[in-house]
Amino acid sequence: MFKRVLVVMMVIILSAMLLPGQAAAKPGVSADAAILMELSTGRILYEKNASDPKRIASITKIMTAIIAIESGKMDEEVHVSKNAVYTEGSSIYLEEGEEIPLKDLVYGLMLRSGNDAAVAIAEHVGGSEEGFTHLMNEKAAWLGMQDSHFDNPHGLDTETHQSSAYDMALLTKYSMQNETYRKISRTKTYKADSKMYAWGNKNKMLTRYYDYSTGGKTGYTKKAGRTLVSTAEKDGMELVVVTINDPDDWRDHMNLFEWGFDEYELTKLKQSETGTSLIYPLSEQEKKQAHTMTQLLKEDKQKEKQQIGADVYYLNEKKIGTVPIFAVPQTPTLAGSTKQLFDDMAGVRLW
Repeated sequence: MFKRVLVVMMVIILSAMLLPGQAAAKPGVSADAAILMELSTGRILYEKNASDPKRIASITKIMTAIIAIESGKMDEEVHVSKNAVYTEGSSIYLEEGEEIPLKDLVYGLMLRSGNDAAVAIAEHVGGSEEGFTHLMNEKAAWLGMQDSHFDNPHGLDTETHQSSAYDMALLTKYSMQNETYRKISRTKTYKADSKMYAWGNKNKMLTRYYDYSTGGKTGYTKKAGRTLVSTAEKDGMELVVVTINDPDDWRDHMNLFEWGFDEYELTKLKQSETGTSLIYPLSEQEKKQAHTMTQLLKEDKQKEKQQIGADVYYLNEKKIGTVPIFAVPQTPTLAGSTKQLFDDMAGVRLW
């Protein structure tokens, strides 16, 4: 009897191990809010309270950095004010009246989380903290960050300074399209000409813990708890993880990255009849479920460049993207397909 039970148990275990398409269980996280997003498409692979507005501490500085980078003033000298020098919290120890390139301030902002650097940047780029904060909220609205409101450039707590894990992933997705931001975010150490010593990056995902890390931003206040944004790339796929109020954030980020890389792969979906294709992150099981449908336009509805229709790509009956069909075949590009997909998904939370 015992041997029979043992054999049955072994068969059950082996069957479970060999079951095709079996997805690994999603990892648990300690955070109040979390998200795992694929960067080229914006597909959400994992989320927990991802749309809840919360205090975000210094991951705010991602917004400060991208606005500074896009200002076109990175080579300008910034005059450091008394107001900047006496900003509370983390600091790169600026001195009142010193002149320092905006570029160096952005490195100090991202690597060392300098609140003094944040205020100096805001005053130079926006004319004042208030003026810069207006730019931050304008940018958030333009990006579709519906859960966000910024009161300052550094992330120190106020009652109305907040964002969500989803919004911060959306912001990071946008920022990572900028090569200067990418370079700064992945920098481990930086030496400003005006300083006697180099700044080391506080992001231990990048400097110590995770080989596939490509950057990110740390944050902490007593009220917000530990906040962290990190990015990683493996086998051509880029992911971003955001956690808010997470006492075990390093471990949670690594676990989410590993789960995401194990379970999903950027997959080329191809429509055999028209020849169009789309790149999308799919699990092994989802590769069998994705399908396309060709929709032709009426002659009076045909668009510029002789577009005669579109191939619509679906996963479990949800639209994941479209690729236009032209009377004169166009050369498809990954960038074009990704842009079309982003246009379809902008502001829409499919998962």
